[in-house]
Amino acid sequence: MVLRRCTRLLGDEQAARDVMHDVFVQVLSKAEVLDERAPSSLLFRIATNLCLNRLRTTRRRPETVDSELLMDIALTSDPAGRSAARSALDRLFRHEPEGTALVAVLHLVDRMTLEEVAGEVGLSVSGVRKRLRRLRDRLHAQEASP
Repeated sequence: MVLRRCTRLLGDEQAARDVMHDVFVQVLSKAEVLDERAPSSLLFRIATNLCLNRLRTTRRRPETVDSELLMDIALTSDPAGRSAARSALDRLFRHEPEGTALVAVLHLVDRMTLEEVAGEVGLSVSGVRKRLRRLRDRLHAQEASP
């Protein structure tokens, strides 16, 4: 029931599963104060509110993934290309904080959500978003320079 509601509101199966898990985390963390008389209505209301929050967040701060160059680098199979890729990545991450590479891999390669990445690396969602934005800006600047 919760997954169907989330999928209908979000239109994305993976995002719906993430929100569904968040619904049950909220229920478990606030079990002492919840009214148990209408559990299905409670789950439905929590799911609706979390989905609407997710939609608002996505609309305000869309997750744009400019990872085409990073995927090209990752898929390069010839030795000269790998050397060039290592050099490009070294230039890209040289002045970044140590965890930025991990943040980029978790989000861009492993396809984790910003919330999941934040929980994994111990940053806030806005901190993860800021690192990815700064990395994307550096990547575009690096592409533009000869």
